Amino acid sequence: MRAYATNNAGTAYGPEVTCTTAEAMYFPPNDGSDTWDTKALADLGWNQNAVQPLLDYLELKHSKSFMILVNGRIVMENYFNGHSATTPWYWASAGKTLTSTVTGIAQQEGYININNKVSDYIGTGWTNETLAQENLITCKDLLSMTSGIDDYVNGVYSDDVTPSSLNYKADAGTRWAYSNVYVKLQDVVAQATGQSWSTYFNNKLRDKLGMTGSWLASGNNIVYWSTTRSMARFGLMALNNGNWNGTQVVNQGYFSTATNTSQNINLSYGYLWWLNGKASYHMPQSQLQFPGSIIPSGPNDMFMALGKNDQKIYVIPSKKMVVIRMGDAADNVNLALSDFDDVLWQKISALYQ
Repeated sequence: MRAYATNNAGTAYGPEVTCTTAEAMYFPPNDGSDTWDTKALADLGWNQNAVQPLLDYLELKHSKSFMILVNGRIVMENYFNGHSATTPWYWASAGKTLTSTVTGIAQQEGYININNKVSDYIGTGWTNETLAQENLITCKDLLSMTSGIDDYVNGVYSDDVTPSSLNYKADAGTRWAYSNVYVKLQDVVAQATGQSWSTYFNNKLRDKLGMTGSWLASGNNIVYWSTTRSMARFGLMALNNGNWNGTQVVNQGYFSTATNTSQNINLSYGYLWWLNGKASYHMPQSQLQFPGSIIPSGPNDMFMALGKNDQKIYVIPSKKMVVIRMGDAADNVNLALSDFDDVLWQKISALYQ
């Protein structure tokens, strides 16, 4: 495919080429060059007049980068406020989906079984619960946010995962609560494989996708940092049900389960993935149930990696599309979900409707 031109923000407006959404899926090479095929908006029949309002909104809302892939090819790639294609940025909780994926890889390699209790792998006493309460918690409960561990400590929402802060609230499997306790899955994988989390992650996922990036300590957590294109590579693997250019990186059955409803409390949550188009949803730090889809203006089959300050991976199988947004918080809301998502999707949808 011929090279494409960009505007100052980096948007692809390339020459017309012959390709349709029925074409073969494209995967960028893993040779370190970061060469990536592109596709012109005109080729898709998209509305060029909708581009600038989208870019204006992204810049207004403190974005640093934005990408759209269709069939793996770059349709838009934009950088704002001094950010560039080589600048790393944090994934925040969007990186939970990396943990979900690597947990699936460890299971397919026979190191773990997600139906087993967490203490089988990291020993007992990892919580402040009784042994009977703790032994109810399986790896699957961590994946689906149904550990039953209280997400609040002394009335304050907590991301502390030291045993003294992991207190019983309900039996595992009976309560959904967005909690940092999921990070114990990284300890499970490390103990079961006999490798550090980073080493296993790099060998089994990052390097297989040609990603760059690393895990860095942040408070009580470790957070993944990478370029926007590396985030897009992971999104492209997700679009292809765990497959990367013919190699099944994570079992397709596991990945399909991970990106569908995982329990009957929060219908809009899989294994650390958020799901659009469901009948109801719960929000982080709340036990309230809200009717309808999380992002009403977004496609119903969309599943999402969402992080603090509006780090986003949107995967839309029906449109063979991946959308990436990195940056600072769009508004004065630091949760993974906000009104920003709905307005953003109104503007994205204007491109192709």
